[in-house]
Amino acid sequence: MHILQLVGVGLTATVLVAVLRPRAPQFAMMVGMLAGIVLLLSVVDSMRSVIQSLSDLATAAKVDHSFLSTVLKIIGIAYIVEFAAQVARDAQEGALAGKIELAGKVGIVILALPIITGVIESLVHLLP
Repeated sequence: MHILQLVGVGLTATVLVAVLRPRAPQFAMMVGMLAGIVLLLSVVDSMRSVIQSLSDLATAAKVDHSFLSTVLKIIGIAYIVEFAAQVARDAQEGALAGKIELAGKVGIVILALPIITGVIESLVHLLP
């Protein structure tokens, strides 16, 4: 989807939510979630070419694809957690949003451990 279409969907949903919130807050939340899901899926679909380009660069640089895969998973977790936390905040659940973000951070640390370990092992081998 073109960026102007994405912005149009976002702004249209924003106006609808603002109009619906005082009269029917449950529908306002559903409109906001639906718009968010549409935007998220549109962006994810367009990321395929970016992932292919990164994979080609990793191959050219002779970087292990498991590292690239892990980094892409970390980026995915960050975006999904941010989306979920914003939905929780829109539903006036700030405490739940914080817990969602904490869970995402823990997941990122767990995924990053093999990369951190590899970097430290490489540094240890370089030192005399």
